[in-house]
Amino acid sequence: MLVIRLSRTGKKKQAYFRIVVAEKERAVGSKFIEILGNYNPHEKKFEINKEKLQEYLKNGAQPSNTLAK
Repeated sequence: MLVIRLSRTGKKKQAYFRIVVAEKERAVGSKFIEILGNYNPHEKKFEINKEKLQEYLKNGAQPSNTLAK
């Protein structure tokens, strides 16, 4: 099953997240299928490719609890 979740990147104490599509069984920091966007919590910037997101949701991917908020 596919899940849409956040994957942490960036330096120590300067978090930056990618919004990725990955297999549910894989570890959070491991390989992913595709990058859909990014999130910068310091500037509150949230960018996402809505067309690809809708395509994955239509095909059965589930967003994580954190991403759904």
